[in-house]
Amino acid sequence: MAKKVLLSMAKEMRQSGEIEASAWRKGEPEEMGGKRKAATRRRGPGQRSPRAPRETTGYWIHGRHAVSAALANPARRIQRFLASAAPDQSLLALLKEHQRPPPEVVAREEIARNLPAGAVHQGLALHCLALEQPSLSRFLADLGEGPATLVALDQVTDPQNVGAILRSAAAFGADALLTTADRAPEEGGTLAKAASGALEIVPYIQETNLARALEQLKEAGFWCLGLDEGGSLLRRANRAERCVLVMGAEGSGLRRLTKAHCDAIQRLPTRPPIAALNVSNAAAVALYELCARS
Repeated sequence: MAKKVLLSMAKEMRQSGEIEASAWRKGEPEEMGGKRKAATRRRGPGQRSPRAPRETTGYWIHGRHAVSAALANPARRIQRFLASAAPDQSLLALLKEHQRPPPEVVAREEIARNLPAGAVHQGLALHCLALEQPSLSRFLADLGEGPATLVALDQVTDPQNVGAILRSAAAFGADALLTTADRAPEEGGTLAKAASGALEIVPYIQETNLARALEQLKEAGFWCLGLDEGGSLLRRANRAERCVLVMGAEGSGLRRLTKAHCDAIQRLPTRPPIAALNVSNAAAVALYELCARS
């Protein structure tokens, strides 16, 4: 039931147009449509099992969409719930359905004191522990066979960008977001607010070595598409059933080793004088091509 509620919220996010479009992409070889044969893989010494939350002290989630999605997620461990007014009917229904305690009704200033300066909390905030995210090995074991789309980020450090990409991933049906364990934001309030509830829906996987993770995905039958301005023009024809959209940080782009582990380098059909998009905008455009129009 809880999973159905979260998926329903994601559907509403798509229909209401709350998830902003964004993205880029790159050139594609003719053989791209061919499937790789998925290989079974034993967990080696360099691979990690599912991780416990990195922060036992927790953090504050704020904003109506992020708070509502967290309340509906049975995996989310909530410690405090603050509201500036008595909950409305939709929140009351969530609290009752998921057996959450009622909020502490406090002044808006009390909520703001727990958040970064200028945070738009809409009168709602919860203090919770980080979600227990899967390792890539565990995610692939649970994924099984069939079509799938992942987004992989190469050292994208801005939590607002990463949150917006999670939001687009939920909107267009991507199965997970993969980042590096360092030079990438940890789960936190800014990321959760930008994700607008998608953090509760899309697995947020972090691995130490992105190049090794891409090779692991290839062995599981995925085609790795790097997005870079130097690539050939993105086409949706002949896309693989299982693919990874690999994106680099703004300015520096994909690192050399990351590019070397991509099967194709592609770009979006942007044109001067604005030839480049923000990484989160680029991700949304590319996901639209990969998922929504496929």
